Amino acid sequence: MQLTKAEEQIMQILWELEEGVVKDIREKFEDPKPARNTISTVLKVLEKKGYVDHRAYANVFLYYPLVSKREYSKHQLFGLLEGYFNNSFPAMTSFFAREKNLTVKDLDRILKEAREELNDDQQE
Repeated sequence: MQLTKAEEQIMQILWELEEGVVKDIREKFEDPKPARNTISTVLKVLEKKGYVDHRAYANVFLYYPLVSKREYSKHQLFGLLEGYFNNSFPAMTSFFAREKNLTVKDLDRILKEAREELNDDQQE
């Protein structure tokens, strides 16, 4: 499910904090900070969407993510790949390479780093 910009901002903060009350989340925003009620409302929407949950301590709610940043990123990236590049990773890579004016040397370095990361993942 797609998140709005406001929902995604709050998720980014919760992924960083791992858990937090509205005050903790609000403190992470730059000035001008959103109103507490706005953050509470967005958190309730995120709960309905299944992205966060909370534990209640008296009248204070401690929120925590139910979806990891990695899971969300994966879903977003594969949605982008499918929706805009016909599930073609080379087409997506070429698009970003052109947009960022990457050289063949840059692409070789990216491939080298990707190979190293994949090798590290396979050794774990």
